[in-house]
Amino acid sequence: MSGALPGLPPPRPIPIRERVAIVFLEKGRLDVLDGAFVLVDAQQIRVHIPIGGIACLMLEPGTRVSHAAVALAARAGTLLIWVGEAGVRLYAAGQPGGARSDRLLYQARLALDEDARLRVVRKMYALRFGEDAPARRSIDQLRGIEGARVRETYRLLAARHGATWDGRAYDPHNWSGADVVNRCLSAATAALYGITEAAVLAAGYAPAIGFLHSGKPQSFVYDVADIVKFETVVPEAFRVAAAVQHARPLDGRPVTDAQGEVRRRCRDAFRRANILSRLIPLIEDVLAAGGLPVPAPLPEAMPVAFEEPEALGDAGHRG
Repeated sequence: MSGALPGLPPPRPIPIRERVAIVFLEKGRLDVLDGAFVLVDAQQIRVHIPIGGIACLMLEPGTRVSHAAVALAARAGTLLIWVGEAGVRLYAAGQPGGARSDRLLYQARLALDEDARLRVVRKMYALRFGEDAPARRSIDQLRGIEGARVRETYRLLAARHGATWDGRAYDPHNWSGADVVNRCLSAATAALYGITEAAVLAAGYAPAIGFLHSGKPQSFVYDVADIVKFETVVPEAFRVAAAVQHARPLDGRPVTDAQGEVRRRCRDAFRRANILSRLIPLIEDVLAAGGLPVPAPLPEAMPVAFEEPEALGDAGHRG
């Protein structure tokens, strides 16, 4: 019996920079019908999903996934991420394409070399805050300095958008127990972490090998996402939370679903910031700051998940 999926084979995967960032799914069965992704709900209503044009699917509680759907997602290069209610936690992820051993070894070498790791962390600091990190500081010291600046940035953004802010605190096991600001922030950052993990895996690196963060399955994801967090998702979270706290309309309409509104606004913020086209170059830029040579891939190495298509003309032509 052939193991081929029904329908036509998927086309060449679309580069991640040209995709829609995220789609959240809940309370349905994800399957394949006639070679295409479908979500089937309890009433047997099907919704088609253009899987090849999405960076990652965030699967919330109540979602079941068939073997055929997982195989098609892998072939199309779309990351499946299993998340908690409203995206408050990231539980697991499916890899969209093969990991590159040369990239993994390069990343691990940078993380194990104390001098190279410090240079990478200093580069992250400079990109995040727009200025060089203080000289002669260890990684632990920079982590403390960054934590203080992050708390101050949260406070300033909350004040700018008129949100009442009592600090970043929530219980991941009790989603409804958190205040509206923290629920909005959790939903926003989960969306950013999802597309960042998709970019990390597509580029051939390991989400767990971090530089500033460590000890978590998504340590490197947090490292990269934190560089762009305050220019993309955090302002949107505070904007929505303030509208809910003060019972005022947002863009001329009342906010009835805070988390849903945050997701939609994050989606639009990703598009405005062109975030998917920036993430992989950002990863390469950060790691290059370590100063170690990039190893050449072995002849039998897996190709990167998303090769940039070769243009038909020079830089002045539309390729």
